[in-house]
Amino acid sequence: MAEPKVTTYIGIDPGYAITGYGIIRKTGNKLTAVDYGVIETKPSTDFPLRLLTINERIRYILELYKPDYMSVEELFISQNRTTAVGTAQARGVVLVEAARANIPVYEFTPGQVKLAVTGYGKAEKKQVQTMVKSLLGLKEIPKPDDAADGLAMAICLANTGTTNAGVAVSGYQYGRYGYSRRNEFG
Repeated sequence: MAEPKVTTYIGIDPGYAITGYGIIRKTGNKLTAVDYGVIETKPSTDFPLRLLTINERIRYILELYKPDYMSVEELFISQNRTTAVGTAQARGVVLVEAARANIPVYEFTPGQVKLAVTGYGKAEKKQVQTMVKSLLGLKEIPKPDDAADGLAMAICLANTGTTNAGVAVSGYQYGRYGYSRRNEFG
């Protein structure tokens, strides 16, 4: 009998103050937490150095765990554009490190993550955290919230699969927003 396939996923909840991450393994249909946590930067640190900190920590994590796939939260611009721009820049350094490590990146909206983790696309944060704990067989809900969000991102990709997932793109130029990269690049 063949051994079940083992796939490692990393989920990233990007932010320039706190970037959450979660690494899981899927063996057959079983999900297991490998590691999770946050990368924090201080507001008093110059912004380029905050991005460098995120970059270096993500590079270290990717080299350590060698995930097969990465899942990141799709950027959502709400009321605070300053925060959105900083988050976009943090997300950018994460994507650069994934590219450097040759890891395919997929993106999901918060609603897609909630649906994949809880079965309900408008689930409350606490419901998502409780399901993350349950699906991974953890003794307690991962803390802080950003780490739980990183695990939820990884679970989302593991449960959804790469066939139905959106490859990370610059959403304003490509992919799901009406323009295919294939048109430009062949």
